[in-house]
Amino acid sequence: MTAPLSIVILAAGAGTRMRSALPKVLHPVAGRPMLARVIDAAVALGPDDIHVIYGHGGERVRNALANADVHWVEQAQRLGTGHAVGQAMPDIDDRHRVLVLCGDTPLITTTTLQRLCEAAGDGAALLTAHPADPTGYGRILRDADGAVAGIVEEKDADAAQRAIGEVNTGVMCLPAGHLRGWLDRLTADNAQGEYYLTDVIALARADGVPVAGTATADDGEVLGVNSRAQLATVERLWQRREADRLMAAGVTLLDPARFDVRGELRCGQDVTIDVNCQFIGEVSLGNGTVIGPNCTITDSQIGEGVEIAANSVIEGAVIAGSAHVGPFARLRPGTVLARGAKVGNFVETKNAGVGEGAKINHLSYVGDAEVGADANIGAGTITCNYDGANKHRTVIGEDAFIGSNTALVAPVRIGRGATIGAGSVIRDDAPEDSLTLTGIPQKSVPGWRRPRRDDD
Repeated sequence: MTAPLSIVILAAGAGTRMRSALPKVLHPVAGRPMLARVIDAAVALGPDDIHVIYGHGGERVRNALANADVHWVEQAQRLGTGHAVGQAMPDIDDRHRVLVLCGDTPLITTTTLQRLCEAAGDGAALLTAHPADPTGYGRILRDADGAVAGIVEEKDADAAQRAIGEVNTGVMCLPAGHLRGWLDRLTADNAQGEYYLTDVIALARADGVPVAGTATADDGEVLGVNSRAQLATVERLWQRREADRLMAAGVTLLDPARFDVRGELRCGQDVTIDVNCQFIGEVSLGNGTVIGPNCTITDSQIGEGVEIAANSVIEGAVIAGSAHVGPFARLRPGTVLARGAKVGNFVETKNAGVGEGAKINHLSYVGDAEVGADANIGAGTITCNYDGANKHRTVIGEDAFIGSNTALVAPVRIGRGATIGAGSVIRDDAPEDSLTLTGIPQKSVPGWRRPRRDDD
């Protein structure tokens, strides 16, 4: 029978090379703190408990992830990784297995961790890698039979050991009862003066506990983040992983290297996404939808056969099938476009419902409004929804026609089939099937001369 699983995530490091006031583990990868990414992978294993060792940043780290179902353990004195794991051991049963993870390796996958736990069995296992450049990593020492004999940190390694290409990733699975004793036997007799968790591997061997060494299939999974450059590398690897997932599901990405998901993107078949698009929060795209270049879409639902033209910004919107948006449109939260609606270039909407087949083609602001089916909003039209203290609503009936450069001063209602003359300022309700216009009669002044400068 497999022993219960406890997980310990090491997240106490200061991350001085990040040159940041933000604790290292809170720096985002694909829009979420890297520590949250590691917790996600841990939760998916279904462990009995998860312990996060925190130190640098203290309450800021806890507050940022307040909703995480974890046990927070403070490492008040940062005396090394062995000391850090020891802080969690009072709350872990000796019958458990302990999976140790690093809070700065956000690309680790649940599949890899499952494989490591299976390799450990009733003994111990560590996850290894073969990076192109092993600099900075502890090296794996193997005996004549190829079994793992120990780990040597780079600062304590000699030239021959530094030439070893197999490295420690910091991820290991250990039997809790044995681990408790090994941690008690650790010493700080090394270049750093710290208690290294890696030293428990040699202690396991000395006690006759088998140690399996399992190499990751993708070295990118275990890349740690200690600098802004490494953060950028991890970000691009995450985005490439998302791009590959979407393309395998039938999405066309015109350039997978210029594409960002910072949340969750769900796509139907035959979706096409052009370059430099960002998807933030929860976004869904229906079958056959086309997203033009340089668009940012946040927390929105987009139906089938929709076209989002270049440089559009969409946030908190619901767009039904066959609608058209952009280019250079901005849809703010609360925008709902019915089937076949059109919001064109340099149009901004907010908290607005746009009916089936209705058109707001260019250069308009429609906020706190309801636009009926097949209505046509002319260029330069605005709904004057804010009186300086409160918001008011504009209702435009079906098949209404709003002439260009019109101001609709809310609260106001435009009747079904009404026509509003260009340049009007509408302060009172306009009746159905009627022409409503405002302004003074047009006149011409013969012989009028424009003002001239004194030096002309």
